[in-house]
Amino acid sequence: MAMSEGNHEGHLCRQSETFALIGTPNMTHWPNISTFWPLLAMLQLRNRVLGRSLDRASGGRLRNFALTTELVMNQAVMPAVQKPITLPARPEFSSGPCPKRPGWSADAVAARAHLGRSHRASAPKAQLAQVITQTAALLGLPADYRLGIVPASDTGAVEMALWSLLGPCPIDVLTWESFGAGWANDIQKQLKLPDVRVLDAPYGALPDLAAVRPNADVVFTWNGTTSGARVPNADWIAADRTGLTICDATSAVFAQALDWSKLDVVTFSWQKVMGGEGAHGMLVLSPRAVERLESYTPAWPMPKIFRMTKGGKLIEGLFKGETINTPSMLAVADAADALDWLAEIGGQAGAQARADANFGALQSWVDQTNWIENLAPNPAHRSNTSVCLRITDARFAALVEDAQRAFTKALCAKLEKAKAAYDINGYRDAPPGLRIWCGATVNTADIAALTPWLDWAFAATAAETFA
Repeated sequence: MAMSEGNHEGHLCRQSETFALIGTPNMTHWPNISTFWPLLAMLQLRNRVLGRSLDRASGGRLRNFALTTELVMNQAVMPAVQKPITLPARPEFSSGPCPKRPGWSADAVAARAHLGRSHRASAPKAQLAQVITQTAALLGLPADYRLGIVPASDTGAVEMALWSLLGPCPIDVLTWESFGAGWANDIQKQLKLPDVRVLDAPYGALPDLAAVRPNADVVFTWNGTTSGARVPNADWIAADRTGLTICDATSAVFAQALDWSKLDVVTFSWQKVMGGEGAHGMLVLSPRAVERLESYTPAWPMPKIFRMTKGGKLIEGLFKGETINTPSMLAVADAADALDWLAEIGGQAGAQARADANFGALQSWVDQTNWIENLAPNPAHRSNTSVCLRITDARFAALVEDAQRAFTKALCAKLEKAKAAYDINGYRDAPPGLRIWCGATVNTADIAALTPWLDWAFAATAAETFA
């Protein structure tokens, strides 16, 4: 905008005042005033003056008075972050269902699926059995552990274990995010079992693992999908325990090292690190868990989809591809496709390395960014898959929770509209923030391309919210 001569002189005077106040020599003939004023707009000059005022006739020099000046950064008018140009090649960062593997093709999956066939027929049944066998091999399961495909995704697998195994021993439930809290609720209010302790911690933290009783059945999530906090290892589980360990590891399997000797029941689903489809769960049983199943009969009625024994003996067919109910053969073919890819990249070790690289790229940006932090303050407890982040900007922190959720929703809407990131808003029960999937099916280059968009979306949303 063009300045009148009088306005120009006024601007020069204020410029001179400013330099005088902050101790910089007067520069009446500043060559590029247009670059100066955005900087000046970022500063509020709060002056306390004793004695005479500025003598403008002298070019803004200070004359015979005491002056105290505060320079306060005005965040609300900070210059906007330039909108990035380079988009992630694949903007899918959902924590469930998670991104498909690189190079995935619906046509290739459909070509290997036994569509329109009975899952009891020989070829479809063989494919179900192969998914079980290949999964066990890639995970390095002990030879005497069983692995089966069960209904209702990871949730169904966990509920099967809770309803079938709990009762004979005291129970410790570890909760630090929404799914663990859900298991605690079912144990206390649905099964209504006695001697149940809930060891809890807020989102981002872990409960006192040393407080777990070795004679108790322990129910816990290995990796908190909704909090981004994980147990660092299984050292806290007693090797000579008398209780069972029941572990929901759905966002950990194929991305984090599990100590199978310390785990009696492990559940997960295809839709997480494998990048498969939902509705089907995987259930791992140790010999100790099988012994409990065959020696203990719960007092409550057992729904058909939870039944794993008949006549006091394990139904071995469940762990050979003879599913309890009808599976989606398209989802089974997709799981087989995912397993082949995992084998190509080096199995468990290769998949974990990819997740670690993705997390490293994201955390490196977090460490250099002043408006956001990892929700898990302890680096040893940070997830490398479901990475949860909290916004630390003081203006955001001053908002009530509903306003904070509106902020993150608006931020994520901008990213989705730009096709930079889909589905990264925090989980509905978690503190307001972001959740970015970094599992093996994500490419590190896409994480690197995402981070400038996060800065842009935050700055744009802040400008709208705090103007």
